[in-house]
Amino acid sequence: MAMTDPIADMLTRIRNAGKAKLKSVDVPGSKLKIEIAKVMQEQGYIKNYKIIEDDKQGILRLYLKYDEKQTHAVYGLERVSKPSRRMYSKSQDIKPVLNGLGIAILSTSKGIMTDKQARTQNVGGEVLCKIW
Repeated sequence: MAMTDPIADMLTRIRNAGKAKLKSVDVPGSKLKIEIAKVMQEQGYIKNYKIIEDDKQGILRLYLKYDEKQTHAVYGLERVSKPSRRMYSKSQDIKPVLNGLGIAILSTSKGIMTDKQARTQNVGGEVLCKIW
């Protein structure tokens, strides 16, 4: 069966691996998922990521981050824009997630970036997900 929403699948795998206290999680690779992982690493939600080449599309391995009490760094993930309903936002209409405690990841004309970066660069785009 074909997957209709690969980004939601990636977020669900991260959420489930965090609840199971796994060190890493494997996700089928794509350029968009790699860019999302790059933003998550820059913002401190994951330790690192690695692209494993295979004879298909590749595998994206995400190394999850925990504190000293083994609490996952990601408290919540929410897919905003879905294949059935795309959510676009102008730069001035982008709201902070949890009053700035979380981030929203946007797909803009200048690439994948956080909501704060999109507001400073004055670009809008498709709101992919929220992470806190």
